Amino acid sequence: MIKYYLLVFLLLLSACSSSPQKQFDGKKLLQEKCSQCHNLDLPPQTFEDEIAPPMMAVSFHIVGFMQTPDESMRVPKAIAFVKDYVINPSASKSFCDKKSLEDYGIMPSQKGNVTEGELVAISRYMFSHFTQKNLDKAQKELNKFEKMPAGKKIALKNNCLTCHRIDKDLVGPSFKKIADKYQNAHDIILQGIQNGSRKKWVSSKGAIMPPFKKLSDKELQTVTKWILTQ
Repeated sequence: MIKYYLLVFLLLLSACSSSPQKQFDGKKLLQEKCSQCHNLDLPPQTFEDEIAPPMMAVSFHIVGFMQTPDESMRVPKAIAFVKDYVINPSASKSFCDKKSLEDYGIMPSQKGNVTEGELVAISRYMFSHFTQKNLDKAQKELNKFEKMPAGKKIALKNNCLTCHRIDKDLVGPSFKKIADKYQNAHDIILQGIQNGSRKKWVSSKGAIMPPFKKLSDKELQTVTKWILTQ
């Protein structure tokens, strides 16, 4: 009986002393901790005055140049590298080529700005997101976007297709219905986009069309002309 109570006591003590590990959001942490210096786009954008390489390039370099006897250890070893390098960076540890080191310099230590647990979550997300497969997919979507009419690009960028479809009513009427109704009234469509509108369509059930004041005159003209071609 004494042994039984001793076992229960030890189990309770063990349960009390072991606190659950905090779960980190790697994607959110990457945006919060890294986006001030690194471009996070996929495919990445590059700028003349950038102070650090795009995160896709960082991820590809680390995983690609990591030496491991077993392929299954490549990502775990890359995660361990990030955890160490971000806190204790040096030229001897870097996978960057000489030109990149001259252009960007050695990254400053982030000791005190990020914890080891956060770095593990960040690097896990990095190496699962910045992959060749995801790059190919993103590039395909980008190529598809670039081939679109300029007006449709503006509509997509400003989330117009959240409420409208080309040939189907959603929250608002389809672009085809708008084009049919206002085919000789270009300015009405333009002003409706710029200033918003309500109660012009029974199918919208009282939904309010918000104003899009941030669009330039050129963008307003372009998207209006595109709607009228539907």
